[in-house]
Amino acid sequence: MSTAAQTVTNLKKAITNAFEKAIAEGLLPQAEIPDFNIETPADRSHGDLATNAAMVSARAFRAAPRKIAETITQNISLEGTNLSKFEIAGPGFINFFYDTSFYAKVLEEINSEGENYGKSDFGKGKKILVEFVSANPTGPMHIGNARGGAIGDSLASVLDAAGYEVAREFYVNDAGNQIEKFATSLEIRYLQLYKDGYELPEDAYHGQDIIDHAKAFAELNGDKYVESDSADRRKALVDFALPKNIEGLERDLLKYRIQYDRWFRESTLHNNGAVKNIVELLKSKGHTYEQDGAVWFKASEFGADKDFVLVRSNGIPTYVVPDIAYHYDKLVTRGYDKAIDVLGADHHGYVPRLKAALTALDVDASKLDAVLMQMVRLLRNGEVYKVSKRSGKAITLVTLLDEIPIDAARFFFNLREANSHFDFDLDLAVEQSSQNPVYYVQYAHARICSILKKFTTEGGTIRTCTAEDYTKLTAAEEIDLINKLSSYGEEIISAAKDYDPSRITRYVYDVAALFHKFYNACRVSSEDESLTQARLALCFATRTVIANVLTMFKITAPETM
Repeated sequence: MSTAAQTVTNLKKAITNAFEKAIAEGLLPQAEIPDFNIETPADRSHGDLATNAAMVSARAFRAAPRKIAETITQNISLEGTNLSKFEIAGPGFINFFYDTSFYAKVLEEINSEGENYGKSDFGKGKKILVEFVSANPTGPMHIGNARGGAIGDSLASVLDAAGYEVAREFYVNDAGNQIEKFATSLEIRYLQLYKDGYELPEDAYHGQDIIDHAKAFAELNGDKYVESDSADRRKALVDFALPKNIEGLERDLLKYRIQYDRWFRESTLHNNGAVKNIVELLKSKGHTYEQDGAVWFKASEFGADKDFVLVRSNGIPTYVVPDIAYHYDKLVTRGYDKAIDVLGADHHGYVPRLKAALTALDVDASKLDAVLMQMVRLLRNGEVYKVSKRSGKAITLVTLLDEIPIDAARFFFNLREANSHFDFDLDLAVEQSSQNPVYYVQYAHARICSILKKFTTEGGTIRTCTAEDYTKLTAAEEIDLINKLSSYGEEIISAAKDYDPSRITRYVYDVAALFHKFYNACRVSSEDESLTQARLALCFATRTVIANVLTMFKITAPETM
C-alpha cells in the first residue's frame, strides 16, 4: 500500500478510535458509527485530507455536527498517521494536515520502488479481456480506430498496473455480410479488368485498395477465374486479399505500438459450431419464437428495448449471433472475470442486446462492460481536415502516423474521456513548444535528466537523503509537487475503476506543470548541501513518475530534447 493510501487508512482508524473512545466515556451516546469519507480537498490550503465524519453522524448521535467534530478532535490521536494537525471548518468538516514525515516517506517510496511505483494489487489478479479496435478487415483503419487503439491499449496498461491479469484481443470479422460485400467488390473489380459491362454496386467497397487487390490477383492468376463459377471466383479472391488485409492491420497496429495477445477470428465460431449452438441453447431454454419463418429472441424479457431476429427466414444467422457466441466464449469457455469492449458510440443500442442474450444464457451480464467512444475530428489551421497532404486521400491511421509523431498520436488520443468528442489539432501535435502537451511532459523528463547530469559532471555527488534533509523541503512549489506524486497509485486505481486511462494522461501533464513551476521557483543546486540533496531526490522522484506513465502508455521518455 502506498504512503498516501496508508495515511488515509490510518486516519480512518484514528477517527473510528476517537468515536469509540468518546462513546466509552459517555461523551457521545451509544450508537453505530456511520460510514464516513476521507477526501483530498480541492483547495489544499483547507487541508491535505478532510472528513465528513461529524456531518454524517449528526442523526446517529443526536447532536450538531460541529459539536461532534469537537468531540472527535478532543479524543483523536494522530500518532503514526503521518498527520500533524487538524482544524474544524464550517458546520463540522475536519481538515487534517500532513506531517513533514509524510513527504520524506513519499520520496523514499518512489525512489525505492522505481518503475514499480504506482502499481498495486487492487485487482487481485482477476482476469480481464480488453477487446479494442477490431476494425473491419475489408479496408484500412480510420481515425476512430486510431483513438480506439490508444484508449484500449492504455486502458489495458492501467488495469495491469492496478493488479489485474489483462489480455488484449482483436476480433477479426472474417465472416458475414461484410465479407460477402468484400467478395462482391473484389469480383467486380477483377472482372472489369477483362470485360466491359460490370458496374460496382452503390453499397460495395469503392476504395483504391479493392482495385489494387484485384490487379495483384490478376497479375498472379491472369484470366483464370474470369469464366469460373462465381462462388469459386469469390472464394479465391477473398482467400487472396483478406490475409493481406489482416496482415496489414497487424503491421499498422504494431507501428502504433499495439501488440495483441490474440487475434480471434469470427470464422472459428462458425466452423466449430459455436454460432449454431448459441441459437440452439436459447431455443432449448424457451427464449425464442418463430415469426414469418425467422427465429426471434425474446430480448425484451431480459432488459432489451425490443426482441430481435437471431436467424433469418433464409436460415442465415444475423450479425449479432456470432457476437453473442464470441462473448459467451470470452466469459464462459475461456472464463474471464470481465470482458471490456472499446466501441464506437453508435453501439449504444448493441450492448444491451448482448447483455440480454448473456442473461438468457445464464451468464452474469455485469461481467461485460463497454467503453463507448465518441467521434474525433482532425483540425488543421483551425478547420476540419479530412485529406492527407501526402496521398490526397482520406486520413487513415497509417497516413496519420506518416504526418505526426507516434508519441503525439498516442498521447493526444488519450487526452479526453472516451465519451467526449475530441478535436485533434494536427498543427499542435507536431509543434515543439509548451503548448503541445506531450512535448511539455517529455520536456519535463528531459529537463530533469539534464539537471542530474549537469550536477554530477560538475563534480557534485548525489547521496541518500536523511530525514533531516527532507525537512528542508518547505516551499509551496515543493510541497505541491510531492503531494501530486504521492497520489499516483490512487490515480491508477481510480482510472482502472472508471475505465478512464485519460485520467493518467492528464495526471502526468499536471506533474510536469508542477515540476516546471518548482524548477522556476527553486534552485536545485544551492548553498545548502542538505537542501540540494533533498531537491535532487525530488527531481529523481518526479522523473520516475513521469517515466512510469510514459512507458506504461508506450510513449518515449527522452533524456534530451
